[in-house]
Amino acid sequence: MIQQPDFVTELRSDLADWRQWASRAVVLVYAAVAGLSVVAFTALSEHALSAFHALHHWQPLAPLLWTPLWTAGLAWVTVRWVPGAAGSGIPQVMAALSPATPSTQIPMFVSLKLSLAKIVLTAGGLLGGLAIGREGPSVQIAAGVMQHAGRWLPVRTAINDHALLVAGGAAGIAAAFNAPLAGVMFAIEELSRKLEQRNSGLIIAAIVLSGFMAVSIFGNATYFGVIQVPSLGVRFLVPGLMVVLGCGLLGGLFSRLLQSSLMGKDRISVYRRQHPIRFAASCGVAIAILGLVSDGATFGSGYNYTRRLVEGHTDMPLLYVTLRMVATWLAVWSGVPGGIFAPSLAIGAGVGNDVALLMHLDATSAPLIALGMAAFLAAVTQAPLTSFIIVMEMVDGHAMVLSLMAGALGASLVSRWLSNPLYASLCLAQLQRLPKVQEQEGDAARTG
Repeated sequence: MIQQPDFVTELRSDLADWRQWASRAVVLVYAAVAGLSVVAFTALSEHALSAFHALHHWQPLAPLLWTPLWTAGLAWVTVRWVPGAAGSGIPQVMAALSPATPSTQIPMFVSLKLSLAKIVLTAGGLLGGLAIGREGPSVQIAAGVMQHAGRWLPVRTAINDHALLVAGGAAGIAAAFNAPLAGVMFAIEELSRKLEQRNSGLIIAAIVLSGFMAVSIFGNATYFGVIQVPSLGVRFLVPGLMVVLGCGLLGGLFSRLLQSSLMGKDRISVYRRQHPIRFAASCGVAIAILGLVSDGATFGSGYNYTRRLVEGHTDMPLLYVTLRMVATWLAVWSGVPGGIFAPSLAIGAGVGNDVALLMHLDATSAPLIALGMAAFLAAVTQAPLTSFIIVMEMVDGHAMVLSLMAGALGASLVSRWLSNPLYASLCLAQLQRLPKVQEQEGDAARTG
Protein backbone atom coordinates (compact mmCIF):
# COMPACT_ATOMS: atom_id res chain seq x y z
CA MET A 1 0.00 0.00 0.00
CA ILE A 2 1.32 3.44 -0.94
CA GLN A 3 1.92 5.59 2.13
CA GLN A 4 0.49 9.10 1.97
CA PRO A 5 2.65 12.05 3.12
CA ASP A 6 2.38 13.19 6.71
CA PHE A 7 1.21 16.81 6.79
CA VAL A 8 3.23 17.96 9.80
CA THR A 9 6.44 16.25 8.66
CA GLU A 10 6.19 17.62 5.13
CA LEU A 11 5.41 21.11 6.41
CA ARG A 12 8.41 21.14 8.75
CA SER A 13 10.68 19.84 6.01
CA ASP A 14 9.47 22.47 3.58
CA LEU A 15 9.80 25.35 6.02
CA ALA A 16 13.22 24.20 7.20
CA ASP A 17 14.76 24.41 3.71
CA TRP A 18 15.82 28.07 3.63
CA ARG A 19 17.52 27.68 0.24
CA GLN A 20 14.23 26.74 -1.35
CA TRP A 21 12.44 29.78 0.06
CA ALA A 22 15.31 32.12 -0.78
CA SER A 23 15.31 30.79 -4.36
CA ARG A 24 11.57 31.28 -4.67
CA ALA A 25 11.82 34.85 -3.40
CA VAL A 26 14.61 35.72 -5.85
CA VAL A 27 12.76 34.20 -8.80
CA LEU A 28 9.49 35.96 -8.01
CA VAL A 29 11.20 39.33 -7.52
CA TYR A 30 12.95 38.97 -10.86
CA ALA A 31 9.69 37.83 -12.48
CA ALA A 32 8.09 41.09 -11.37
CA VAL A 33 11.08 43.03 -12.72
CA ALA A 34 10.84 41.11 -16.01
CA GLY A 35 7.17 42.01 -16.31
CA LEU A 36 7.87 45.66 -15.58
CA SER A 37 10.70 45.60 -18.13
CA VAL A 38 8.29 44.41 -20.81
CA VAL A 39 5.75 47.02 -19.72
CA ALA A 40 8.37 49.78 -20.03
CA PHE A 41 9.42 48.35 -23.40
CA THR A 42 5.80 48.38 -24.57
CA ALA A 43 5.32 52.00 -23.55
CA LEU A 44 8.59 53.06 -25.19
CA SER A 45 7.68 51.21 -28.40
CA GLU A 46 4.27 52.86 -28.59
CA HIS A 47 5.76 56.32 -28.06
CA ALA A 48 8.39 55.60 -30.73
CA LEU A 49 5.77 54.52 -33.25
CA SER A 50 3.60 57.55 -32.43
CA ALA A 51 6.61 59.79 -33.01
CA PHE A 52 7.17 58.22 -36.43
CA HIS A 53 3.52 58.67 -37.40
CA ALA A 54 3.74 62.30 -36.28
CA LEU A 55 6.78 62.75 -38.55
CA HIS A 56 4.99 61.06 -41.44
CA HIS A 57 1.89 63.20 -40.91
CA TRP A 58 4.00 66.38 -40.76
CA GLN A 59 5.98 65.55 -43.89
CA PRO A 60 4.66 62.57 -45.91
CA LEU A 61 7.91 62.23 -47.89
CA ALA A 62 10.18 62.31 -44.83
CA PRO A 63 10.38 58.48 -44.55
CA LEU A 64 12.21 58.35 -47.89
CA LEU A 65 15.21 59.91 -46.13
CA TRP A 66 14.58 59.10 -42.47
CA THR A 67 13.82 55.37 -42.71
CA PRO A 68 16.92 54.33 -44.74
CA LEU A 69 19.33 56.42 -42.65
CA TRP A 70 17.82 55.30 -39.35
CA THR A 71 17.73 51.65 -40.43
CA ALA A 72 21.38 51.79 -41.44
CA GLY A 73 22.28 53.37 -38.09
CA LEU A 74 20.43 50.69 -36.13
CA ALA A 75 22.08 47.95 -38.18
CA TRP A 76 25.52 49.49 -37.53
CA VAL A 77 24.94 49.59 -33.77
CA THR A 78 23.67 46.00 -33.79
CA VAL A 79 26.54 44.60 -35.84
CA ARG A 80 29.19 46.63 -34.06
CA TRP A 81 28.13 46.30 -30.44
CA VAL A 82 25.34 43.75 -29.85
CA PRO A 83 25.07 41.12 -32.62
CA GLY A 84 23.20 38.87 -30.21
CA ALA A 85 20.29 41.34 -30.20
CA ALA A 86 19.56 40.97 -33.94
CA GLY A 87 16.32 39.42 -35.09
CA SER A 88 13.29 38.53 -33.01
CA GLY A 89 15.04 37.15 -29.94
CA ILE A 90 13.17 33.84 -29.71
CA PRO A 91 15.88 31.86 -31.58
CA GLN A 92 18.46 33.28 -29.18
CA VAL A 93 16.51 32.05 -26.16
CA MET A 94 16.12 28.64 -27.78
CA ALA A 95 19.86 28.58 -28.50
CA ALA A 96 20.61 29.45 -24.87
CA LEU A 97 18.40 26.52 -23.83
CA SER A 98 20.12 24.12 -26.23
CA PRO A 99 22.26 21.34 -24.69
CA ALA A 100 24.96 22.37 -27.19
CA THR A 101 25.39 25.71 -25.44
CA PRO A 102 27.77 25.68 -22.46
CA SER A 103 26.65 27.72 -19.49
CA THR A 104 29.59 30.07 -20.05
CA GLN A 105 28.32 30.90 -23.55
CA ILE A 106 24.71 31.68 -22.60
CA PRO A 107 25.45 35.47 -22.45
CA MET A 108 26.09 35.30 -26.21
CA PHE A 109 22.35 34.82 -26.64
CA VAL A 110 20.67 36.05 -23.46
CA SER A 111 21.92 38.58 -20.92
CA LEU A 112 20.89 41.76 -19.16
CA LYS A 113 23.06 43.77 -21.58
CA LEU A 114 21.26 42.23 -24.57
CA SER A 115 17.89 42.89 -22.92
CA LEU A 116 18.67 46.60 -22.58
CA ALA A 117 19.97 46.75 -26.14
CA LYS A 118 16.87 44.93 -27.40
CA ILE A 119 14.59 47.45 -25.74
CA VAL A 120 16.35 50.44 -27.27
CA LEU A 121 16.98 49.00 -30.73
CA THR A 122 13.52 47.50 -31.27
CA ALA A 123 11.86 50.72 -30.17
CA GLY A 124 14.30 52.45 -32.51
CA GLY A 125 13.10 50.25 -35.37
CA LEU A 126 9.52 51.35 -34.74
CA LEU A 127 10.73 54.95 -34.61
CA GLY A 128 12.03 54.32 -38.13
CA GLY A 129 8.65 52.97 -39.28
CA LEU A 130 9.84 49.39 -39.77
CA ALA A 131 7.18 46.67 -39.97
CA ILE A 132 8.29 44.82 -36.84
CA GLY A 133 6.68 43.71 -33.59
CA ARG A 134 7.75 43.87 -29.97
CA GLU A 135 6.50 40.45 -28.77
CA GLY A 136 9.40 38.27 -29.91
CA PRO A 137 11.91 40.77 -28.48
CA SER A 138 9.94 40.69 -25.22
CA VAL A 139 10.86 37.00 -24.91
CA GLN A 140 14.59 37.75 -25.06
CA ILE A 141 14.22 40.80 -22.82
CA ALA A 142 12.41 38.94 -20.04
CA ALA A 143 14.68 35.91 -20.40
CA GLY A 144 17.73 38.16 -19.97
CA VAL A 145 16.28 39.63 -16.79
CA MET A 146 15.47 36.20 -15.37
CA GLN A 147 18.86 34.81 -16.35
CA HIS A 148 20.45 37.52 -14.23
CA ALA A 149 18.59 36.13 -11.20
CA GLY A 150 20.99 33.18 -11.20
CA ARG A 151 23.65 35.41 -9.65
CA TRP A 152 21.57 35.78 -6.48
CA LEU A 153 20.39 32.21 -6.01
CA PRO A 154 21.82 30.22 -3.09
CA VAL A 155 24.47 27.59 -3.75
CA ARG A 156 23.10 24.11 -4.50
CA THR A 157 19.65 25.45 -5.33
CA ALA A 158 17.32 23.26 -7.39
CA ILE A 159 16.66 26.10 -9.85
CA ASN A 160 19.03 26.10 -12.81
CA ASP A 161 19.64 28.31 -15.85
CA HIS A 162 17.23 26.24 -17.94
CA ALA A 163 14.33 26.90 -15.56
CA LEU A 164 15.13 30.61 -15.37
CA LEU A 165 15.31 30.99 -19.17
CA VAL A 166 12.04 29.11 -19.70
CA ALA A 167 10.31 31.18 -17.05
CA GLY A 168 11.70 34.41 -18.48
CA GLY A 169 10.84 33.66 -22.09
CA ALA A 170 7.31 32.61 -21.23
CA ALA A 171 6.90 35.59 -18.91
CA GLY A 172 7.82 37.84 -21.84
CA ILE A 173 4.96 36.44 -23.92
CA ALA A 174 2.55 36.71 -20.99
CA ALA A 175 3.40 40.35 -20.36
CA ALA A 176 3.62 41.39 -24.01
CA PHE A 177 0.21 39.97 -24.95
CA ASN A 178 -1.41 40.37 -21.53
CA ALA A 179 -2.06 36.64 -21.86
CA PRO A 180 -0.65 34.44 -19.05
CA LEU A 181 -2.13 31.24 -20.46
CA ALA A 182 -0.35 31.88 -23.75
CA GLY A 183 2.89 32.28 -21.81
CA VAL A 184 2.50 28.87 -20.20
CA MET A 185 1.70 27.24 -23.53
CA PHE A 186 4.63 29.00 -25.22
CA ALA A 187 6.96 27.59 -22.57
CA ILE A 188 5.73 24.07 -23.30
CA GLU A 189 5.36 24.29 -27.07
CA GLU A 190 8.43 26.29 -28.09
CA LEU A 191 10.96 26.61 -25.29
CA SER A 192 10.97 23.49 -23.17
CA ARG A 193 8.62 20.91 -24.74
CA LYS A 194 8.00 19.87 -21.13
CA LEU A 195 8.22 21.50 -17.74
CA GLU A 196 10.34 19.97 -15.01
CA GLN A 197 8.02 18.79 -12.28
CA ARG A 198 10.17 20.15 -9.46
CA ASN A 199 10.21 23.67 -10.94
CA SER A 200 6.95 23.77 -12.90
CA GLY A 201 4.96 25.46 -10.13
CA LEU A 202 7.57 28.17 -9.66
CA ILE A 203 7.86 28.73 -13.42
CA ILE A 204 4.10 29.13 -13.76
CA ALA A 205 4.04 31.46 -10.76
CA ALA A 206 6.74 33.60 -12.38
CA ILE A 207 4.76 33.73 -15.64
CA VAL A 208 1.57 34.73 -13.83
CA LEU A 209 3.36 37.38 -11.75
CA SER A 210 5.01 38.87 -14.82
CA GLY A 211 1.65 38.98 -16.60
CA PHE A 212 0.11 40.57 -13.51
CA MET A 213 2.58 43.45 -13.81
CA ALA A 214 1.20 44.18 -17.28
CA VAL A 215 -2.40 43.85 -16.13
CA SER A 216 -1.84 46.14 -13.15
CA ILE A 217 -0.56 48.93 -15.41
CA PHE A 218 -2.44 48.47 -18.69
CA GLY A 219 -5.63 47.05 -17.18
CA ASN A 220 -7.39 43.77 -17.80
CA ALA A 221 -8.92 44.82 -21.09
CA THR A 222 -8.15 42.77 -24.18
CA TYR A 223 -5.79 44.51 -26.61
CA PHE A 224 -8.06 44.28 -29.64
CA GLY A 225 -11.32 44.69 -27.74
CA VAL A 226 -14.12 42.12 -27.61
CA ILE A 227 -14.93 40.34 -30.84
CA GLN A 228 -18.60 40.08 -31.79
CA VAL A 229 -19.24 36.47 -32.78
CA PRO A 230 -22.55 35.71 -34.52
CA SER A 231 -24.00 32.24 -34.73
CA LEU A 232 -21.50 30.30 -36.84
CA GLY A 233 -23.56 28.12 -39.15
CA VAL A 234 -22.72 25.96 -42.13
CA ARG A 235 -22.34 29.03 -44.34
CA PHE A 236 -19.07 29.87 -42.53
CA LEU A 237 -17.55 26.49 -43.31
CA VAL A 238 -16.35 27.28 -46.84
CA PRO A 239 -15.03 30.80 -46.02
CA GLY A 240 -13.36 29.40 -42.91
CA LEU A 241 -11.62 26.68 -44.90
CA MET A 242 -10.50 29.29 -47.43
CA VAL A 243 -8.97 31.40 -44.66
CA VAL A 244 -7.19 28.44 -43.07
CA LEU A 245 -5.86 27.13 -46.39
CA GLY A 246 -4.82 30.59 -47.57
CA CYS A 247 -3.08 31.42 -44.30
CA GLY A 248 -1.40 28.02 -44.23
CA LEU A 249 0.02 28.46 -47.73
CA LEU A 250 1.00 32.11 -47.30
CA GLY A 251 2.41 31.54 -43.83
CA GLY A 252 4.43 28.52 -44.95
CA LEU A 253 5.85 30.41 -47.92
CA PHE A 254 6.57 33.44 -45.73
CA SER A 255 8.41 31.29 -43.20
CA ARG A 256 10.40 29.64 -45.98
CA LEU A 257 11.26 33.05 -47.44
CA LEU A 258 12.50 34.32 -44.09
CA GLN A 259 14.68 31.25 -43.59
CA SER A 260 16.18 31.38 -47.06
CA SER A 261 16.84 35.10 -46.71
CA LEU A 262 18.46 34.94 -43.28
CA MET A 263 20.37 31.70 -43.85
CA GLY A 264 20.97 31.75 -47.60
CA LYS A 265 24.27 31.49 -49.46
CA ASP A 266 23.30 33.22 -52.69
CA ARG A 267 24.91 36.42 -53.99
CA ILE A 268 22.49 38.72 -52.20
CA SER A 269 23.02 36.90 -48.91
CA VAL A 270 26.79 37.14 -49.35
CA TYR A 271 26.48 40.87 -50.06
CA ARG A 272 24.28 41.23 -46.97
CA ARG A 273 26.93 39.63 -44.76
CA GLN A 274 29.78 41.63 -46.31
CA HIS A 275 28.00 45.01 -46.34
CA PRO A 276 25.29 44.88 -43.63
CA ILE A 277 24.97 48.66 -43.29
CA ARG A 278 24.48 49.31 -47.01
CA PHE A 279 22.07 46.41 -47.22
CA ALA A 280 20.03 47.73 -44.29
CA ALA A 281 19.84 51.16 -45.92
CA SER A 282 18.59 49.54 -49.15
CA CYS A 283 15.90 47.71 -47.19
CA GLY A 284 14.97 51.01 -45.56
CA VAL A 285 14.47 52.64 -48.95
CA ALA A 286 12.18 49.83 -50.10
CA ILE A 287 10.22 49.92 -46.82
CA ALA A 288 9.72 53.68 -47.15
CA ILE A 289 8.45 53.30 -50.72
CA LEU A 290 6.02 50.56 -49.66
CA GLY A 291 4.77 52.76 -46.85
CA LEU A 292 4.12 55.65 -49.20
CA VAL A 293 2.40 53.43 -51.76
CA SER A 294 0.11 52.00 -49.06
CA ASP A 295 -0.59 55.46 -47.59
CA GLY A 296 1.24 54.51 -44.40
CA ALA A 297 -0.54 51.19 -43.85
CA THR A 298 2.65 49.11 -43.86
CA PHE A 299 4.57 51.28 -41.43
CA GLY A 300 4.97 49.94 -37.90
CA SER A 301 3.65 46.79 -36.27
CA GLY A 302 0.14 46.94 -37.74
CA TYR A 303 -1.74 46.95 -34.43
CA ASN A 304 -3.95 49.89 -35.36
CA TYR A 305 -5.08 48.30 -38.61
CA THR A 306 -5.67 44.95 -36.93
CA ARG A 307 -7.80 46.57 -34.26
CA ARG A 308 -9.79 48.45 -36.88
CA LEU A 309 -10.51 45.20 -38.70
CA VAL A 310 -11.62 43.48 -35.51
CA GLU A 311 -13.91 46.42 -34.78
CA GLY A 312 -15.53 46.08 -38.22
CA HIS A 313 -13.76 48.80 -40.23
CA THR A 314 -12.94 46.93 -43.44
CA ASP A 315 -11.71 49.88 -45.52
CA MET A 316 -8.18 48.58 -46.04
CA PRO A 317 -5.70 49.68 -48.72
CA LEU A 318 -5.51 47.66 -51.92
CA LEU A 319 -3.08 44.72 -51.69
CA TYR A 320 -2.64 45.32 -47.96
CA VAL A 321 -1.71 41.69 -47.25
CA THR A 322 0.95 41.54 -49.97
CA LEU A 323 2.47 44.91 -49.14
CA ARG A 324 2.67 44.17 -45.42
CA MET A 325 4.24 40.78 -46.03
CA VAL A 326 6.93 42.36 -48.18
CA ALA A 327 7.51 45.20 -45.69
CA THR A 328 7.85 42.73 -42.81
CA TRP A 329 10.21 40.52 -44.80
CA LEU A 330 12.43 43.49 -45.63
CA ALA A 331 12.44 44.69 -42.03
CA VAL A 332 13.55 41.26 -40.79
CA TRP A 333 16.08 40.93 -43.61
CA SER A 334 17.62 44.29 -42.75
CA GLY A 335 19.08 42.80 -39.56
CA VAL A 336 17.48 45.33 -37.22
CA PRO A 337 16.12 43.82 -33.98
CA GLY A 338 12.39 43.20 -34.16
CA GLY A 339 9.77 40.47 -34.12
CA ILE A 340 7.12 39.12 -36.47
CA PHE A 341 4.24 38.31 -34.13
CA ALA A 342 2.33 41.58 -34.52
CA PRO A 343 2.89 41.85 -38.30
CA SER A 344 1.76 38.22 -38.65
CA LEU A 345 -1.46 39.00 -36.79
CA ALA A 346 -2.01 41.98 -39.09
CA ILE A 347 -1.42 39.87 -42.22
CA GLY A 348 -3.74 37.13 -40.98
CA ALA A 349 -6.43 39.68 -40.17
CA GLY A 350 -6.07 41.05 -43.71
CA VAL A 351 -6.49 37.57 -45.21
CA GLY A 352 -9.65 37.00 -43.16
CA ASN A 353 -11.01 40.37 -44.23
CA ASP A 354 -10.25 39.68 -47.91
CA VAL A 355 -12.09 36.35 -47.79
CA ALA A 356 -15.05 38.00 -46.03
CA LEU A 357 -15.27 40.64 -48.76
CA LEU A 358 -14.90 38.02 -51.49
CA MET A 359 -17.74 35.96 -50.02
CA HIS A 360 -19.86 39.07 -49.32
CA LEU A 361 -19.72 38.49 -45.54
CA ASP A 362 -18.39 41.93 -44.68
CA ALA A 363 -21.16 42.54 -42.14
CA THR A 364 -20.09 39.49 -40.13
CA SER A 365 -16.39 39.40 -40.97
CA ALA A 366 -15.03 39.47 -37.40
CA PRO A 367 -14.91 35.67 -36.93
CA LEU A 368 -12.99 35.23 -40.19
CA ILE A 369 -10.58 38.00 -39.20
CA ALA A 370 -9.87 36.35 -35.84
CA LEU A 371 -9.52 32.99 -37.57
CA GLY A 372 -7.04 34.49 -40.01
CA MET A 373 -4.99 35.97 -37.18
CA ALA A 374 -4.66 32.62 -35.41
CA ALA A 375 -4.11 30.67 -38.64
CA PHE A 376 -1.39 32.87 -40.13
CA LEU A 377 0.51 33.18 -36.85
CA ALA A 378 0.35 29.40 -36.44
CA ALA A 379 1.52 28.86 -40.01
CA VAL A 380 4.54 31.14 -39.62
CA THR A 381 5.62 29.94 -36.19
CA GLN A 382 4.28 26.37 -36.40
CA ALA A 383 3.18 26.78 -32.80
CA PRO A 384 -0.59 26.29 -33.19
CA LEU A 385 -1.58 26.01 -29.52
CA THR A 386 0.26 29.18 -28.53
CA SER A 387 -1.15 31.00 -31.56
CA PHE A 388 -4.81 30.24 -30.97
CA ILE A 389 -4.53 31.02 -27.24
CA ILE A 390 -2.85 34.38 -27.99
CA VAL A 391 -5.65 35.38 -30.38
CA MET A 392 -8.36 34.04 -28.08
CA GLU A 393 -7.06 36.11 -25.15
CA MET A 394 -6.40 39.22 -27.25
CA VAL A 395 -9.94 39.43 -28.68
CA ASP A 396 -11.83 37.67 -25.86
CA GLY A 397 -12.75 35.00 -28.38
CA HIS A 398 -13.84 32.27 -25.99
CA ALA A 399 -16.93 31.72 -28.13
CA MET A 400 -14.59 30.68 -30.98
CA VAL A 401 -12.27 28.36 -29.04
CA LEU A 402 -12.88 25.31 -31.20
CA SER A 403 -12.81 27.30 -34.45
CA LEU A 404 -9.57 29.06 -33.55
CA MET A 405 -7.97 25.82 -32.42
CA ALA A 406 -8.99 23.98 -35.58
CA GLY A 407 -7.84 26.85 -37.78
CA ALA A 408 -4.45 27.11 -36.09
CA LEU A 409 -3.86 23.36 -36.27
CA GLY A 410 -4.95 23.18 -39.92
CA ALA A 411 -2.82 26.13 -41.04
CA SER A 412 0.19 24.78 -39.14
CA LEU A 413 -0.21 21.42 -40.89
CA VAL A 414 -0.30 23.06 -44.32
CA SER A 415 2.73 25.17 -43.41
CA ARG A 416 4.72 22.05 -42.48
CA TRP A 417 4.37 20.84 -46.08
CA LEU A 418 6.18 23.97 -47.26
CA SER A 419 8.65 24.99 -44.58
CA ASN A 420 10.74 23.81 -41.69
CA PRO A 421 9.83 25.28 -38.28
CA LEU A 422 11.00 28.88 -38.38
CA TYR A 423 12.41 29.35 -34.90
CA ALA A 424 14.04 25.92 -34.76
CA SER A 425 15.88 26.66 -38.01
CA LEU A 426 16.97 30.11 -36.86
CA CYS A 427 18.08 28.58 -33.55
CA LEU A 428 20.46 26.31 -35.46
CA ALA A 429 21.83 29.38 -37.22
CA GLN A 430 22.39 31.03 -33.83
CA LEU A 431 24.27 27.97 -32.59
CA GLN A 432 26.74 28.41 -35.43
CA ARG A 433 28.00 31.48 -33.56
CA LEU A 434 29.34 29.33 -30.74
CA PRO A 435 33.18 29.30 -30.79
CA LYS A 436 33.29 25.53 -30.32
CA VAL A 437 31.04 24.93 -33.30
CA GLN A 438 33.07 27.30 -35.45
CA GLU A 439 36.35 25.58 -34.49
CA GLN A 440 34.93 22.16 -35.29
CA GLU A 441 33.77 23.39 -38.68
CA GLY A 442 37.23 24.83 -39.37
CA ASP A 443 38.91 21.57 -38.40
CA ALA A 444 36.55 19.60 -40.62
CA ALA A 445 37.24 21.94 -43.54
CA ARG A 446 40.98 21.61 -43.11
CA THR A 447 40.90 17.79 -42.85
CA GLY A 448 38.50 17.56 -45.79
